[in-house]
Amino acid sequence: MATEQAALDGVTVVVVTYNSAHCLPALGQALKDCPHVVVADNGSHDGTPDRVAQHLPQARVLALPTNLGFGAANNRALAVTQTPFALLLNPDCEIGPAGIAALVDVAQQVPEAAIVAPQLTNEAGRPELNYRWPSLYWKPQGPVAEGLACVGFVCGACMLFRRSAFDGVGYFDEDFFLYYEDDDLCLRLFQARRPLVLAPGVQAVHRSRGSVRGKSPWRSEYLRGYHHAQSKLIFSAKHHSRQRAVGQRAKLLFTTTLALPLRALFFSPRLLARMAGRWRGLLDWRPRAS
Repeated sequence: MATEQAALDGVTVVVVTYNSAHCLPALGQALKDCPHVVVADNGSHDGTPDRVAQHLPQARVLALPTNLGFGAANNRALAVTQTPFALLLNPDCEIGPAGIAALVDVAQQVPEAAIVAPQLTNEAGRPELNYRWPSLYWKPQGPVAEGLACVGFVCGACMLFRRSAFDGVGYFDEDFFLYYEDDDLCLRLFQARRPLVLAPGVQAVHRSRGSVRGKSPWRSEYLRGYHHAQSKLIFSAKHHSRQRAVGQRAKLLFTTTLALPLRALFFSPRLLARMAGRWRGLLDWRPRAS
């Protein structure tokens, strides 16, 4: 097993931010001993790029002129990464040097692994279900993992990439602006027989949906709904069929249209905004020509 510092020397921590300045103090504390950090900022307007220097002085900042999306911003950061490993870490996810070194140790134990992922937990320490088999093939079932396990999907909030294992597969498909980009990537790796390994003995705290703050939380929820609907159909068309995606869109448009008045009646601004975004995302989606 490599020493902790030797392990950290071989890892670049990649963080994609968008109006995530509030996450930087905790991130800075957690990553202060990590020598290689790249922050790809998706056109934040809350001062995130400037505040990175304060909390993560060792980080290289890629200040993107506009919001390119989660996968595209990660791709930009990965393109300038030189270390053998890259740890993709959401701003609302925390893992310390010992945890990162433990993931590297697992990767060294399983040299064919393309991705090694920790067990995500919420702030109370309760495990999240951040892994499963590919939904394209099997419905997940059975008990939770107690030891190292090969899986077909791991959540993109915290993933250790062995960069050499992505040759011929590539990183994120930039057709996915937000949501399903990790499903797509994991499925492509699975189909290429590049193992994804869960290390449940390593934990990372995930403050789900805590990475973005802005002046208009309702608009943020609207956009979440919009991009989730779009990405769901993009994934379906790519990995199932165009016909299936078209049918799925029609069904979802029908059920969402029926549900919107009920959601308005039992007024919840956050959920109403998200559902309205979903409806618009479904309406705007068009299948690509074959």
